[in-house]
Amino acid sequence: MTGAPEAFGRRLDAAMRARGPFCAGIDPHPGLLEAWGLSDDVAGLERFARTAVEALGETVALLKPQSAFFERHGSRGVAVLERVLADAKGAGALVLLDVKRGDIGSTMQAYADAYCDPASPLCADAVTVSPYLGFESLRPVLDTAAAHGNGVFVLALTSNPEGPEVQHARGADGRTVAGTVLDHVRAANAAALAAGDALGSVGVVVGATTGGSGEDLAVGGPLLAPGIGAQGATVADLATVFGAALPQVVPSASREVLSAGPDPRALRAAAAKTIEDVRDLLFRASAGA
Repeated sequence: MTGAPEAFGRRLDAAMRARGPFCAGIDPHPGLLEAWGLSDDVAGLERFARTAVEALGETVALLKPQSAFFERHGSRGVAVLERVLADAKGAGALVLLDVKRGDIGSTMQAYADAYCDPASPLCADAVTVSPYLGFESLRPVLDTAAAHGNGVFVLALTSNPEGPEVQHARGADGRTVAGTVLDHVRAANAAALAAGDALGSVGVVVGATTGGSGEDLAVGGPLLAPGIGAQGATVADLATVFGAALPQVVPSASREVLSAGPDPRALRAAAAKTIEDVRDLLFRASAGA
């Protein structure tokens, strides 16, 4: 009889210690396919995505394929995504599938079965979700992921300019919507932290371009920070955005790394440079510089 699967938070903490705190996005949008000299079709998609995995899968802690760029090619594109997930896991990287799903009831359970249950070829180590039908609408994903040792990243403070009209709105209790989401995630991670884990398995997405929000970002889980590079944020901005929660941050970049391709060595060098910069920032923060 096998024991319970190891929790995603523990696996991510170990991966970041071994490989560095960084998440490399795999976003095969048409502009990048063209820049790599590839056609905007399934063949170009597969060459792009599997080259990225081959270059980065053995060196970065977390790979983040964006599902939409595969789905736009139909069933054959989804088949490529399945192979990318398998390749990435085979290379030793953890995989965060960026799908941002959010629904209710049996539909949300179906999403959970697709992305969080190892019986599905689309299962990843973690998945992104939207909480804006109410945090408890995420319960099927949270419970299914936990049962299989997988993780969930909940949108909280996104970097898109439209985000504040929802995320900064205040409820009757005076809390912002984002603050309420952060409180729910903090509660979801409480048991893992009480058991001595360094990270819970429920993370949040906080854009690196959002500036100082005034929110308490110490939620006990990983803080995915997209926006480094092409979206305008720098590694140095992370200290301003996250403050004391900086050690839990997983910076994420896609175009900043992928634009170095298609040469695998250049892709690895671009990722290594970002990891080095983040480690230097963490060292200086811990030293009180």
